Amino acid sequence: MPEEKHRKEWDKYEETIEKFIQTIAKNMNLYGLTSSIGRLYGVLYFSDEPMTLDDMRDALEMSKTSMSTGVRALSDMKMVESTYKKGIRKDLYQSEEDWYKSFTSLFGSRWRKYTESNIEEADEAIEVLTELQSITDDEELKEKINHDLERLKYAKNYYDWLMKFIQIIESGKIFEYIPKNE
Repeated sequence: MPEEKHRKEWDKYEETIEKFIQTIAKNMNLYGLTSSIGRLYGVLYFSDEPMTLDDMRDALEMSKTSMSTGVRALSDMKMVESTYKKGIRKDLYQSEEDWYKSFTSLFGSRWRKYTESNIEEADEAIEVLTELQSITDDEELKEKINHDLERLKYAKNYYDWLMKFIQIIESGKIFEYIPKNE
């Protein structure tokens, strides 16, 4: 009888963990990742030991190539790291336990990339419109360009502010304003 009770308790445990991993997987699109990569992260997070690509493939019933691609994506985002264990020649991986660190790294790199791109586009638009404004004799167009240059300058000011915010995230200073929950 105790064996059956223990089995039910273990089943409940596994069901609960699986449900949480599914939630992680479902929400990985917020980070630009697929749900299968989210499942991979969840499995690594709840694993008591580092895992090889073969271990991951067996746990998730996915191809080794998919596991390798997923691990690379997670590693680039500092959500997974490679590790070493004496006597094991295959590459081992474990999840980054510090979700705050993962978030700041991921947020910073993604937002920086898009913000820098927006700054470049705004600079280019300002340059082209300024040149066009200087050569046109169409007063209506000059007025429209002047109005849009003000909008572009506003956008650039916003992007400059956003870059400062990104730097606060990347540097970890954000935790001075919003401390980590321990």
